Amino acid sequence: MEEKFNFNQLLQKPIAMMTGEELCFLITKSVASTEKPTSPMASKGNYYGIEGIARVFGCSVPTANRIKKSGIIDKAITQIGRKIVVDADLALSLAKESGGIHIKEQ
Repeated sequence: MEEKFNFNQLLQKPIAMMTGEELCFLITKSVASTEKPTSPMASKGNYYGIEGIARVFGCSVPTANRIKKSGIIDKAITQIGRKIVVDADLALSLAKESGGIHIKEQ
């Protein structure tokens, strides 16, 4: 796709002198260049502890405790003593299957 405007030239142009189209182009390019791909829910790999469960589900630590105690994701958790290892992908799939945990899709 060919760009109609030169980004660097528009940065030097006063806003009052821009057309609406130029301003929209400049805003779109600026936002696109500063956006980072973020995901509130982690996936792939192992996470450790209750904090790991909180990261996987994008929730608070007390909510992560309730999720663990519910037993829904027990197959995804390996616990030896106080050490908890969570398989993130398995935990998310178990939660979706059960329907008992509402996961925010963002």
